[in-house]
Amino acid sequence: MKRIVLLVATNLAVMILLSIVISVLGLDRALAQEGIQYVPLMIMAAIFGFGGAFISLLISKPIAKWSTGAQVIDGTEGTTQYWLVDTVKRLSAKAGIGMPEVAMYEGEPNAFATGAFRDSALVAVSTGLLNSMSREEVEAVLGHEIGHVANGDMVTLTLIQGVVNTFVIFLSRIIGYIVDRVILKNERGQGIGFFVTVIVSQIVLGLFASMIVAWFSRQREFRADAASAGLLGSPQPMVSALSRLGGLQPGALPANMAASGIGGAPGGWGALFSTHPPIEERIAALQAR
Repeated sequence: MKRIVLLVATNLAVMILLSIVISVLGLDRALAQEGIQYVPLMIMAAIFGFGGAFISLLISKPIAKWSTGAQVIDGTEGTTQYWLVDTVKRLSAKAGIGMPEVAMYEGEPNAFATGAFRDSALVAVSTGLLNSMSREEVEAVLGHEIGHVANGDMVTLTLIQGVVNTFVIFLSRIIGYIVDRVILKNERGQGIGFFVTVIVSQIVLGLFASMIVAWFSRQREFRADAASAGLLGSPQPMVSALSRLGGLQPGALPANMAASGIGGAPGGWGALFSTHPPIEERIAALQAR
């Protein structure tokens, strides 16, 4: 119920903000003169912008299992599995969340958490991570993932994605209308100029939107690192895990799950679109605690 209220409130806030901006800039009168009904367009943009983001969140667990081949374990499969389930149970209780599903999958070092709800999330680790890190380091990684769940990071990032999606859908169509009606003087419905402009605008605006979402994602990684330090009572295990990860090649996750992984940050311009900060910055932040 809390998340439904948050969804509705965020939708309303975005629509109110768009209305205020359009009114202050005088665009409402200009758009009305051109026959552009911006209120229905605004509602459509919010529905599609938030709808797509939340549908992705709601089906994130089954999609994650399917795309990575992760198998849910209950601890009866072996000593490693028992330790994993017991550790997640202990950390989740300490974090004040419901016990997540625990899963393992074959692959290079990585781990992720996903799910729409704090009390029914999924935490998964790869065999590569288990084989390349000590148990204390793996525990720190699990604390990091539990931190994501406890902080509600999946929902937060979905809300941010919904906001930027709404702006991209709305503004790209406004730009398309202006080019088609005002510049190309088309008065016979939506011409080719509208559709081409919308596509180009969505690509350009989408790039800026991706940078915004990536920035928020990087901030949540710092918070999850701090959550791990709090759950384990010291930042050192997470520092050790990150240092170890820095010498490894993190396993690639499917594109739709890249933000859920434990690490990986390209340099140069690619850093603007990275969902994770450089490991050196994360270690420095932990050491400064």
